[in-house]
Amino acid sequence: MTNQPEDAVLVVGPGWVGDMVMAQSLFKALREQAPDRPVDVVAPPWGQALLERMPEVRHTFTLPVPHGEFGLSRRWSLGQALKRLGHSQAIVLPRSAKAALVPWLARIPKRTGYLGEHRYGLLNDIRPLDRQSTYRTVDRFVALGDPNGSEFGTGTNQPTIQPPALTTSRDQQQATLETLGIADKFGTGTILTLCPGAEYGPAKRWPAASFAALANRYLERGCQVVLLGSDKDSELTRDIAAAAPGVLDLAGQTTLSQAIDLLAASSVVVTNDSGLMHIAAATSAPVIALYGSSDPQYTPPLSDRAEIIYRGLECSPCFQRHCPLGHLNCLRGITPDHVTHMIDQQLGQIA
Repeated sequence: MTNQPEDAVLVVGPGWVGDMVMAQSLFKALREQAPDRPVDVVAPPWGQALLERMPEVRHTFTLPVPHGEFGLSRRWSLGQALKRLGHSQAIVLPRSAKAALVPWLARIPKRTGYLGEHRYGLLNDIRPLDRQSTYRTVDRFVALGDPNGSEFGTGTNQPTIQPPALTTSRDQQQATLETLGIADKFGTGTILTLCPGAEYGPAKRWPAASFAALANRYLERGCQVVLLGSDKDSELTRDIAAAAPGVLDLAGQTTLSQAIDLLAASSVVVTNDSGLMHIAAATSAPVIALYGSSDPQYTPPLSDRAEIIYRGLECSPCFQRHCPLGHLNCLRGITPDHVTHMIDQQLGQIA
């Protein structure tokens, strides 16, 4: 017996790009459980472009409420609109009370999520968060879609996590490269894309001088070196571009959809632990991920083509936005020589 359209599940998605990428593993798990059951997602405005690359998602419902803003009237309006669609279940990935408002306002019968701030009543399928069996963020997301709930990851119930896989075609990649002026700038035919930003804070950012030194090495080899990021990263990328003449600085110059295609077309991507890291990993591009204040066991790039550089100092991971000790040795100690060696290994595998 096939599921009826009203048996659809609504997922309230995360507010961070990287987390939304990892949420695709949940969408895959839900569709594997019930192939005919539609999956819809509530997302910030930027989420539309990302979710369009996830074939598991039927509809995206945009909620234009910035980080830290309550936005009750907009949540109310969306809840009333969703009420008419008859979703049978909502899965709320963020752990805040406000994230659970829309499914409650929509009167969705089953509202699933982790125990969080004052969510009794808003949720009626509250799951305890087992930090040991679900340490990784992706495991926590997928666990919420598991009917067994609290048994997830215990005993013989070891789930298979399907990694994110954003759709992108050769034609899309070529069109993006041409639009961005990259396609006709090949030297060796190698595109090295550098993602020096990390919205969470500077404790997750490899120093700009190190990115510049790396860029200069590959410019000398005739490679196309691209700087990618949001407009918030533009001051950082301008400093790198000034120290590495010849790089193509695209920070704030691409749509999210173009960024997906550019990352997919890259020969190698060097990136901090950021949303772009997770996007690159989900395109199967070769990735070198640099970790400082965060933990690669907690939010790893979910790809077998990703390599992680993490020093694992006594003070790591601190999960702080700024280095509490003021030295940032976790990232300053990663040398351009080390990263160059890793890049050359990746390029050798491609060749």
